[in-house]
Amino acid sequence: MPRVAVELHIAAPPDRSWEAVVDVESYPACMDSVRSLTVVEQRGPRERTTAWSVLLKGSVLEWTEDERIDEAARRFDFHQVSGDLAHFVGHWAIRPAEDGGSLVSLHVEFDIGIPLLAEMLNPVAATALRENAEQMLTALERRLTGAA
Repeated sequence: MPRVAVELHIAAPPDRSWEAVVDVESYPACMDSVRSLTVVEQRGPRERTTAWSVLLKGSVLEWTEDERIDEAARRFDFHQVSGDLAHFVGHWAIRPAEDGGSLVSLHVEFDIGIPLLAEMLNPVAATALRENAEQMLTALERRLTGAA
């Protein structure tokens, strides 16, 4: 199954970066590719379900995911419960950087669900998801640091 992993150093303390990452409802305001994002259900402080609509290479990708939030580890894991892909799981994580900033990462594993076309479509989808993840991390950096 294809995997995408993107990491970005952000010149903001880990706690601030973590707050920005878990505040998913703010993503559409700061991330061009995120058309809409809604918390559908909040099950206590550590579990929720969110509905996403993302523009990916000119196409709309939509899904609903369950998220498990680990404040202490500054990590939240997600997995698609319904949506456009056959399989979509991953996690966001924040680690402290040596300079007091943050290393923010997004990891995704996916399956487009079309076995006969997977060899041709998986590399294209992986590239599109990588570019989208990089854009999301850059948008978080701009939001946290005011960088242009």
